[in-house]
Amino acid sequence: MKWPLLVPDRVCCTPVVVRLTNGINERGAPKVIKTIERRCNYKEQSRQVVDAERRIILLTACLLFNGDIAPGLDALEGFVLVDGRTKERMIAISSRGRNPDGTVNFTKLELK
Repeated sequence: MKWPLLVPDRVCCTPVVVRLTNGINERGAPKVIKTIERRCNYKEQSRQVVDAERRIILLTACLLFNGDIAPGLDALEGFVLVDGRTKERMIAISSRGRNPDGTVNFTKLELK
């Protein structure tokens, strides 16, 4: 069965570069495992959440992608460069919206 797209390509207008990391290399820098250049639906919003260590984190932006941007990875950690800006932002929360059959409908990244 074909499921409706919750984040269609026509609403994905903002170009972003997502650098997914996993651990650190021998120099102490984050080890980049995958670089993704795509368009997304970008929304700036500020909200506060409490992490597992009871610290308040300010989330400043939300990115929505059509489909799964990294099908082989369980956790999405890393940095995002939005619309050619010079400052990278860190991924704080990532989630994947799934269809009833288990396939990924959209990917959501929330940035610090």
